[in-house]
Amino acid sequence: MLAHTPGLVRYGSKPFRESKSRPEFPAALMRGLWSYDEACRYLPNQVFIGSQPPARLWEVEQPWFDNLTAADDGEPPFGHIMEERRFLALLAGADPFRHVLLRERFWEEMSPVLSASPLTAPLASRTPPLLGDTQLDTELEAADCLPLFAGGEGAPVGVVKPGHSEDESLSAPVLLENLCCKVSGALAVHELLNQVEGLGLSDVDLVLSCSEEAVGDRYQRGGGNMAKAIAEFAGCHLGTGIDIKDFCAAPIPAMVIGASLVDSGVFRNVVVVGGGSLPKLGMKSLYQLEQGIPVLEDALAAVAVWIGRDDGRSPVVNLQGVGRHPVRAGAALDKQFKELVLEPLRRLEWGVDRIDRVVTELHNPDIMVSAKAGDVAARNYRMMAAMLAAAREIDRSDIVGFARAKGVCGYAPTQGHIASGFVYVPHALREMGAGAIRNCFLVARASLFLGQMTELTDGMSVLIERNGNG
Repeated sequence: MLAHTPGLVRYGSKPFRESKSRPEFPAALMRGLWSYDEACRYLPNQVFIGSQPPARLWEVEQPWFDNLTAADDGEPPFGHIMEERRFLALLAGADPFRHVLLRERFWEEMSPVLSASPLTAPLASRTPPLLGDTQLDTELEAADCLPLFAGGEGAPVGVVKPGHSEDESLSAPVLLENLCCKVSGALAVHELLNQVEGLGLSDVDLVLSCSEEAVGDRYQRGGGNMAKAIAEFAGCHLGTGIDIKDFCAAPIPAMVIGASLVDSGVFRNVVVVGGGSLPKLGMKSLYQLEQGIPVLEDALAAVAVWIGRDDGRSPVVNLQGVGRHPVRAGAALDKQFKELVLEPLRRLEWGVDRIDRVVTELHNPDIMVSAKAGDVAARNYRMMAAMLAAAREIDRSDIVGFARAKGVCGYAPTQGHIASGFVYVPHALREMGAGAIRNCFLVARASLFLGQMTELTDGMSVLIERNGNG
């Protein structure tokens, strides 16, 4: 699912810092934001929710923000794009400690909207704390509170208060970040339940969160547990939850762990979920505002995948085809791809010709190119192909066409874990079901050096393939 949240872009890490040092920045940021209609007509967003196939990205000239298409009026195959007012109302309902307070008339407007939707009605059972206009204005005067804005509206519709005055891990910005992850993750779980036959809330035994957010307090900054919070809010009352942390790569290890637990019989049904990352909203906004283009990082993205027992029809996770990134591999990109792609293929005794689809980081090039970071997906495919050519797995003449032949054009929001091949799983399953591909190799990489505990990178890969009995 996608939650179009232009009013929350100001609380992305980069915009939040810029607003403190440059008083003119918030107004410029607001002028660069898209409407909900524009977000729905943006091709990468349509690919994200399955309304358009990824191959369409090769056909439409970039930049895509200059080529908006007609919005899909039907039910999207994978999930919806939620507008901000509904998302903000859910934030308050997801807050059991009542730090999110809403303007009373805003809730009176949104409560029936939430109750009327099959997607949000199960999540809107709790009435949040409500304040009249004067009461809300009083709360907003506190320096440690954050006002909540719905898009371009002038008056805040709510406020986020800190959980503790002396605990940075429970400050209003951190609580808002974690609540955004929790709500978007729970919405993705409900989208999954609405799309997949044979799985209900009571069937979920384990939720594995591969989200990047860290839940904790001043004594345990990242102690957890986002997965349990998502499971509770989503209504998976017979399940439990565990967080899997590996920076951007986390979804693929989470899928491998989930498949291993199901294969061993410890759990029957595992849901792997990655919630949206609020700090990465507006991450490249300075570059975009300088060039007069829209602020494209304006949506929280979430993905959920169900891993259950083999039903004889559904695609399977091939646990023999797991690629690992050992410590000895170091950080060089060619060595990473050698361990994550070449080594598992040789272990399987497969040639590259047997792989129909290879998916690595699918960051949206509209965002990355405008920020002078280049096309990440295209660069990765070039490096991967060069490594395979050096290993004599493909001919050097095949390097240029490798991305088109085996890969996917980037389209994911720049929320690292989402773009790590995880975002492509629904498309891969649909393509296998249609007989378009036999298998898909998911490759994820992680920059562990960002935490300054090691200079290493990490990564993992896994093969999903059509069921031999299907």
